[in-house]
Amino acid sequence: MSVPAPPPPTPPAAPRPPARPGLALAGATLCVLAAVLFGFAANLTIVGHLQHSRDQQTAYDTLRQQLALGTAPVGQRTYDGRPLALGAPVALLRIPVLGLKEVVAEGTTADVLMSGPGHRRDTPLPGQAGTVVLMGRQWGYGSPFNNLHQLAPGTRVELTTGQGRSVYEVTGVRHAGDELPARLGQGQGRLTLITAKGAPYTPDGLLRVDAELVSDIRPNPPRAIRSGWIDPSEQALAGQDDAWLAVFLWTQGLLLAALVAVWLYRVWGRWQTWICAAPVLTALGLADSAALTALLPNVL
Repeated sequence: MSVPAPPPPTPPAAPRPPARPGLALAGATLCVLAAVLFGFAANLTIVGHLQHSRDQQTAYDTLRQQLALGTAPVGQRTYDGRPLALGAPVALLRIPVLGLKEVVAEGTTADVLMSGPGHRRDTPLPGQAGTVVLMGRQWGYGSPFNNLHQLAPGTRVELTTGQGRSVYEVTGVRHAGDELPARLGQGQGRLTLITAKGAPYTPDGLLRVDAELVSDIRPNPPRAIRSGWIDPSEQALAGQDDAWLAVFLWTQGLLLAALVAVWLYRVWGRWQTWICAAPVLTALGLADSAALTALLPNVL
């Protein structure tokens, strides 16, 4: 009986090719670019709308509580004398014909307008004498002012503040070059709603809706900011220049996470790496792109 020959020895596994720093850096860069592009698109659409809805609910709860307690702001200071913070809720805006119900926040920076319409700080609060200016986004972050162009003369606009409910009636829609409204007389009030006009996310100008106050005038408290002055970042179609620091920091964090993901891919495996790295890269990409969005025009 013959004895079977022993199996041939198993050849040693081929050594893993050495890491190449250039390829690792290229892979990390592609990861960063993909995460930022994905986050940018998401922030201007689905994620931005969800953020707007969440912020509106939080602001509504805060404003409703302040109205019930009699502590809602009626000027540029809180009930206890402190300066009113950017983003603080100041009014509830209703336009029944559009089905619009939005909490208005103090300030008109890009960051504030991500949460809903904003009140220009160098103008009176709704219901008071003078011209009240509110700005809102046309397409991004809930697109609260997307349908302003549909407002016809005579349409009612309602605003509730700590001084009560005020009613305005639309007098017209105004574009660049159109005739300005007549100068206000003593004890008169006007509301101007401002948003972008043009194709989605590519504004080519501003659209303004003017409305006259038809309810009783509310008292104007003393103002800390003189009329006509405002920070450049709160002008219509302005970006928020101080967002560059946040962009730099989030990009650094995203690049570091991408480099770690590339290294883990080589020493750990494909699926294990992506299961762990994808949520981290997505979250950092959303944060980075949100900071980038603040650099864009505030009413787009």
